[in-house]
Amino acid sequence: MKLKFLGGAGTVTGSRYLLSDDKHRMLVDCGMYQGVKNLRKRNWARFPVEPSSINAVVLTHAHIDHSGYLPALVKNGFKGKVYCTKATHELCKVLLPDAGYLQEEDAKYAFRKGFSKHDKPEPLFTVKDAQEALKHFESLHYHERFEPVKGMEVTFTPAGHILGSSCVHVHHRGSDRTIVFSGDVGRQNDVIMRPPEPIDKADVLVCESTYGDRLHAESDPESELAKIITRTAGRGGIVLLPSFAVGRAQMLLYLIHKIMGEGRIPKMPVYLNSPMAIRATEIFSRHHKEHKLSAGQCGMIDEHTEFVRTVDESIELNAVRYPCIIISASGMASGGRVLHHLKTLLPNPRNSIVFAGFQAPGTRGDALVNGAESVKIHGEHWPVKAEVHNLDSLSAHGDYEEILQWLGAGTLKPEKVYITHGEMVASDVMRKRVRDRFGWNVEVAELFDEVEV
Repeated sequence: MKLKFLGGAGTVTGSRYLLSDDKHRMLVDCGMYQGVKNLRKRNWARFPVEPSSINAVVLTHAHIDHSGYLPALVKNGFKGKVYCTKATHELCKVLLPDAGYLQEEDAKYAFRKGFSKHDKPEPLFTVKDAQEALKHFESLHYHERFEPVKGMEVTFTPAGHILGSSCVHVHHRGSDRTIVFSGDVGRQNDVIMRPPEPIDKADVLVCESTYGDRLHAESDPESELAKIITRTAGRGGIVLLPSFAVGRAQMLLYLIHKIMGEGRIPKMPVYLNSPMAIRATEIFSRHHKEHKLSAGQCGMIDEHTEFVRTVDESIELNAVRYPCIIISASGMASGGRVLHHLKTLLPNPRNSIVFAGFQAPGTRGDALVNGAESVKIHGEHWPVKAEVHNLDSLSAHGDYEEILQWLGAGTLKPEKVYITHGEMVASDVMRKRVRDRFGWNVEVAELFDEVEV
């Protein structure tokens, strides 16, 4: 069995790993590249292997950097099935068509405003392409063994990152070898998600390193959030939280309603302005047995949040000037309705923009948390006068110590570990930490490397 790194190497985006033997090819994750332009351009390159030659795809979770290229893969000839957990399937029904819609809208907007270098900008894929891709999905429960291609047995175990996220365990019967893909590893003490399940057996491990060189702040995110909201409301401002629609939006809603119920922030309207995040919140409530929140706590979120569904409602909300809290996608301010809010709120020092987690290099979120004086949105530069914060402690990724804790919790003793899904420095630091802690043979994966498993 061979493993080829088609993405997710040297960067935290574009997760794609190809497993193959003499007869079959199976792709683990099929992510879209996000962030700096050089990475985004990879989405438009010819896929490194012929899509029609891939027999099956297995997803670790629904985030676009792990699932978002699937519509393009199907469009370009993939005919097989896509396997994932039940919750991942439900979330992909929301995320993939939304991604297609955003691709179409961005292309139209670029054409209307004339800020594209192309005469007629085209989307990478459309809503229709996403809906076609969803016809290929088949979902399974955690710990349920299945055989996506002959000779490769797969099981999912909880990764604790977001709803439905999993580690993918692949046992190759012919070689009697097991390779485990960590996917994105969650926190040991997350606000809403349970910790990742320890791994007991792997001959080869592919492990993420998003926070391979950093520890999360030990500050109390509830107190930080309460201070920012109270201070902003006191000067008549609006708090905008750019948020990932899946996982982060639900965590933020829970925390905001909790501290508001405890009287730690003033009572004010809380808006969720993202159709995708609204649907993800509904899915989150239905799958409450997979996370820490009870059905009652999920109900509290639904009852006290004003859901902004239509474009007209979003335009009305963007005209609001009284103190309120707005949660809107996307989490790195790379697209979606949050961009219109940023254009309105950034120039006013009364307002606050609060990010909640990792900001990939090259994104607007990264520029803003690193002190940019202006940001480019829809072809224009907008001054940054509002307060900008990043509550790093709310990240859904385990930091290096949490991942080391997780690796040491089971009976794992791999022959080889490949470090992926991190910026180059973070991955190399993670390599050293894993080697020093456990004495394992560890290597940082490089793009397009192919290795024997």
